[in-house]
Amino acid sequence: VQLVESGGGLVQPGGSLRLSCVASGFSFSSYGLRWYRQAPGKERESVATIYQSVRSTTYANSVKGRFTISRDNAENTVYLQMNRLKPEDTAMYYCNAFSFSVYWGQGTQVTVSS
Repeated sequence: VQLVESGGGLVQPGGSLRLSCVASGFSFSSYGLRWYRQAPGKERESVATIYQSVRSTTYANSVKGRFTISRDNAENTVYLQMNRLKPEDTAMYYCNAFSFSVYWGQGTQVTVSS
């Protein structure tokens, strides 16, 4: 089982990034998917979730209206489109798959700074 994130980097405030997480080794379409983030000295927090059956989504209040989670079951990939980024969005971002089991990726760093 693997979850491999990519797309992080350094971006100026107000900019955009698109994170990707490619999965392998399990039945991707049967799993809910979630992006978490963890900033230095802070607890890991759930940012966005997309469910498997009805494609419903939920977001943390801090990112609602700025971030969009989506999935492509044909490509075994989950995305996080992040717009209007703020310095407080700086964190390591992790993707997570949950259902019968729980799987984690290794994370991708997002830094928002001028």
